[in-house]
Amino acid sequence: KNNEMAVIRRGEPLSIFEIDSHTPSKISIKQLKLSLAQLEKGGYDTFMLKEIFEQPTTLRDCLRGRITGDCSRVTLSGVELNRDRFLQAERITLVACGTSWHAALIGKRLIQDFCQIPVEVEYASEFRYGNPVLNDRDIVIAISQSGETADTLAAIQLAKDKGAFVYGVCNVVGASIPRATDSGTYIHVGPEIGVASTKAFTGQVTVLTLLALAVGQLRGVIDSSTVQSVATALNAMPGTIEETLKCNDAVQKLSMFFTYAHNFIYLGRGYNYPTALEGALKLKEISYIHAEGYPAAEMKHGPIALIDQEMPSVIIAPSDSLYDKIISNVQQVKSRGGAVVAIVSKGNTAMKDIANFCIEIPDVPECLTPLVASIPLQLLAYYIAVNKGKNVDQPRNLAKSVTVE
Repeated sequence: KNNEMAVIRRGEPLSIFEIDSHTPSKISIKQLKLSLAQLEKGGYDTFMLKEIFEQPTTLRDCLRGRITGDCSRVTLSGVELNRDRFLQAERITLVACGTSWHAALIGKRLIQDFCQIPVEVEYASEFRYGNPVLNDRDIVIAISQSGETADTLAAIQLAKDKGAFVYGVCNVVGASIPRATDSGTYIHVGPEIGVASTKAFTGQVTVLTLLALAVGQLRGVIDSSTVQSVATALNAMPGTIEETLKCNDAVQKLSMFFTYAHNFIYLGRGYNYPTALEGALKLKEISYIHAEGYPAAEMKHGPIALIDQEMPSVIIAPSDSLYDKIISNVQQVKSRGGAVVAIVSKGNTAMKDIANFCIEIPDVPECLTPLVASIPLQLLAYYIAVNKGKNVDQPRNLAKSVTVE
């Protein structure tokens, strides 16, 4: 903790005490469930590729024990132990940075759809300086892979000072954010070595889906058929991701066409607007190609001016409630000479007549499409970066954990 010092001497027990008073501190030592294999590449060329292909396993770990056998109920101990806080909540604010912020945007839609609570999403760095209006009926959910993000930690302290209940969604057991929050849920995806987050993103989205279902049930505002269908599909998600990863070879070949592009635009609607942002961020982080994520419907309000033969577009177009709308976006890009890579639901043959390239993903409930759509986007960024000879595990100028402002 702050203002504590640890002293380690060979052959003696660990000593932790307060720096000012030299008073011994009470400590609880926990052994991490970590194997050496998790810290090695395991036959893969890079940690990032290993972590992309680990996602069926990591989501299995993330889901374990949280959905009942008949998929009729979702249980999170952090919600159950704080029932009154979630029952009385008038507003939820999600704070995060980077990839975690994209997960938060998906979480916002999930919580609003399933819990009928107003939700806001803030960059932690902006939240802490924005003089937020909070009270004891507010819940602030802080999301961080490392649990050490400086801006998010500062946002947590500000929220607690204003009386809000703070809930953490984190990966690293015993990190600063889990210790600073009032309660929370671990995503349990194991150590993520690659700087560009992959399995932590899908783990965060999975936990936020579980959280939305659990709170919706607690508040009695979600019908049992919705819980059953979403929980069943979520429970099957590890196998669904395994199926999705079969696109690897196709994406690797596709990447050759775009290795020397200078700009990309990623478009998505609804639940997949944040997926587009995340896909663009992955490409920027590891290939150093400029990429921009945008809500597809907003393309006509400016970005369409960028479209030409040198500007490829990646358009996320699963067969959901907004599919008919996004087809028009594909046609608009094509009519201006732009190349289109479309992420479509399996069996969609119509899009093949419009887009230059199609990558198929399994059909899942609309709210879960970010989990499967993110897989080909991770692979596309990865192979473009590899083709360019970049160090995908340690991209320039980036750190795995941002512990300063």
